[in-house]
Amino acid sequence: MAKKKRKRRPAPAGATRTGPAPSAGASAARREKKEAARLQRERAAKAQVRKGAVRRGLIGGLVGLLVFVGISWFTNRAPAAKPYPQSAIDAGLGGHCDDLQTPQSSPTNAHHPAAEITYSQRPATAGDHDPTPLPGQPRTYSTPVVEAQAVHSLEHGSVIMYYRASGEPEGLPKAVVDALGSVATSSPATYLIPYPDLPTGTALAYTAWNKLVTCPKDITPDQATTIANGFVESFACSNNAPEGKNGDGC
Repeated sequence: MAKKKRKRRPAPAGATRTGPAPSAGASAARREKKEAARLQRERAAKAQVRKGAVRRGLIGGLVGLLVFVGISWFTNRAPAAKPYPQSAIDAGLGGHCDDLQTPQSSPTNAHHPAAEITYSQRPATAGDHDPTPLPGQPRTYSTPVVEAQAVHSLEHGSVIMYYRASGEPEGLPKAVVDALGSVATSSPATYLIPYPDLPTGTALAYTAWNKLVTCPKDITPDQATTIANGFVESFACSNNAPEGKNGDGC
């Protein structure tokens, strides 16, 4: 008698056939890959944060620099020159002085050694000059100075009063010299200096950068000091000069 074939039992509902279980090595590799991706994302995020911080720092630094430059420019610039006062004009008329002059239309101001410079104007009020200006002191001199250094001081906003010494022909009276000495020592960036080569008929010359008034010897002390004070008020330490804030006492 033939044997009956055994029927195969159907698989339970919902059961699926699966392959072999993953090995421990494959699971570790996947974990390492995920961890590497996570670390890369974190590094990218931190780099973005750092980049933003650097950008903000650069912008902040640039703004601060611009503010500093603006404040420095505003605080260090020379004030505007004031109009030459009528009182000085009247004193000049009374003392038979020449009118206020602007001798050069476009004066240069390059630096050269004094030995290489000559001036056609006497006294010189502008132009190329020695790299070294006059020192801040003294403010009154009994002997002439290097004119190329004096012109540098004019570039720095100084006022210089030149005169023929009292003992010379057409010299300025001592009373006038003494009165102007007081103005020089009490005013910012103002000098009184002898100049024996003033033009004939001139005993006194007031100079600022590219500004000039000349007077004869018969000017009075009051007239002379009024003109001097007018020059100081209008031009000393002002933007009339290219570097008008650099004079001693400005």
